[in-house]
Amino acid sequence: MENGRCKFWLPKKNRFCANSPLNNSSLFCGNHTTRSDARWIPCPVDPSHSVLEENIELHLKKRCPLLKHVQALSLLPFYQKGINGGDRDDQEQPPQTLSPKHHVLPSPNNFNITSETKRNAVYSMTAPQISKLISKIHSVHASISIDIRDSYKIPEACHIWIHRQVDRKLPFQEKHVLQQASILGNLEEFGVLKTSGGDVVRDQIDCHVPSGNYANVPAVVEFGAGRGYLTQMLVDCYGINKVILVERKSYKLKADRSLRQKESLILERLRIDIEDLNLNAVQSLQGIPYLAIGKHLCGPATEYSFAADMTLRCCIAGHCNESKVSQCSSGCYLRGMAIATCCHHLCQWKHYINKIYLSNLGITKEDFHAITWFTSWAVDADHSSDLSGEVDCRSSVEIIRGEEECGRAPCGAEEVLMNMRAVKRAVLGFMCKDIIDMGRLMWMKERGLETELVKYVPSNISPENHLLIARWDNNL
Repeated sequence: MENGRCKFWLPKKNRFCANSPLNNSSLFCGNHTTRSDARWIPCPVDPSHSVLEENIELHLKKRCPLLKHVQALSLLPFYQKGINGGDRDDQEQPPQTLSPKHHVLPSPNNFNITSETKRNAVYSMTAPQISKLISKIHSVHASISIDIRDSYKIPEACHIWIHRQVDRKLPFQEKHVLQQASILGNLEEFGVLKTSGGDVVRDQIDCHVPSGNYANVPAVVEFGAGRGYLTQMLVDCYGINKVILVERKSYKLKADRSLRQKESLILERLRIDIEDLNLNAVQSLQGIPYLAIGKHLCGPATEYSFAADMTLRCCIAGHCNESKVSQCSSGCYLRGMAIATCCHHLCQWKHYINKIYLSNLGITKEDFHAITWFTSWAVDADHSSDLSGEVDCRSSVEIIRGEEECGRAPCGAEEVLMNMRAVKRAVLGFMCKDIIDMGRLMWMKERGLETELVKYVPSNISPENHLLIARWDNNL
């Protein structure tokens, strides 16, 4: 134990606190000194850490790291608050913000419907109500004629990663490598990626692209990049000249160090919420065709699953004339896209990209909340076999007979659902995931993209195995 250091033991870090004590007579730093009247409160800027109530003003003025980042971010040209957030008319109450002097961005999770709220709403239903809802899900799933083919691809170009012929210092988890390789393999099969001559992206679009040096040197924008290892594989295996990593959180052990060692590669990392990113204002992308990718846009990287919807808006909504979806604006340089969707249980109605599509299918906002909650069952199931292949509407009769599942009357939704067999709950979860992603696919098709939804890995590798791939359709 070092002298002159706080004596508070940090069990998660397996060491003592590295801060200095308050004074010579104190054993602890200001953060760990016990005070009888001390009251710790969550930081109003970043609730992930707490502050002594008496120090809150000083913390907000000088110390909060997120506040400093937000203040710097607001000065950047590509920052535009909520540009990709979608229609906010469905919010239950107006967002509450701090006073202007704080320059604080509201948390993306503010006023979202939590999983607990969704569960409580479902459990408050009667047996006939839950039976009717499940019947509707089966009916909608059958009506949209989903054909999500298995498309597990390991391209030849990625064999240096598959066979571990990469830098030994790079983190290597086989299941993630297989997922990354299949994403790239599907892009290659779809005609978006090429392995020859470093010309990675096909000319799929009629928009004018400048004839200078950048015309055939595409960039890659990875959304929710995390540590950036999907881009690392793409650069290693296909040859890319420019990389932009979009991520709201700071990470250790990033791929950036390895990527920066490549002399021909230009790397830029944007620490910003996808919701607030105006991609057209990123100076380094001006006039350059780019490929948009994203793997599992959720969890700590973005803290909200609707990042998939925001990514689609960020790349597509501002690029096409809404009245003539087959014609692109002069600033349209998106060439292709691959987005692996994830964590559908966190989706929010207010941010979902195709509410009109679901409404036309008879799905209300309340239905949507329940549907998103059901999707967690697809992930929680036993995936020693590919359960997604069990999705079959002919099994709906067994599921929706809530009164019979209870074995007695009257009973509520909780009893109905708890008495459903696990495989039936998983089937229902997969159906709900299909419905949510099909709405996203249809939104892209309406805007002139050639789009496909595939299962890019078996569910025993990852049950979050839906991949949206797209390119511009020249036939429109």
